[in-house]
Amino acid sequence: MTENSTPFLPDAPGQPVRPAEGYAGDIPAPLAWQWVQSGDAVLIDVRTDAEREWVGFVPGAVALAWKQWPGMAMNPDFDQGLQAAVPAGKKAVLLCRSGVRSVAAAKRATELGLQAYNILEGFEGDADAQAQRGRLGGWRLLGLPWMQK
Repeated sequence: MTENSTPFLPDAPGQPVRPAEGYAGDIPAPLAWQWVQSGDAVLIDVRTDAEREWVGFVPGAVALAWKQWPGMAMNPDFDQGLQAAVPAGKKAVLLCRSGVRSVAAAKRATELGLQAYNILEGFEGDADAQAQRGRLGGWRLLGLPWMQK
């Protein structure tokens, strides 16, 4: 395994929480990481097992797919897994590839009574002009902790 251990924690308190419809809000990855490090939140990685295996993962994140590979069928164990992973009084910060599936997961988490946030740009960020990810934002590009097998 290789690990990106670049220390990175910008002045996260000054970073805004964007209001959102149906969940607590959208937050930048550095703010999510600050909340996790301080014990205020649990990081839930809603990408598929295949994505985490092939692209990389955040050490200590709860791996709980929103949809399952192959076929991208809904994970029937998502609700139960989420409720078990996030203790009362903690925020749930949800991470996917680009910040799209995590919106749906944050809405569901909110329906379950959790204070849930979507992590903007996800793990890989937006696609660039060549339709490639990893060059325009995202957890990995920002230098936040991640590992790859």
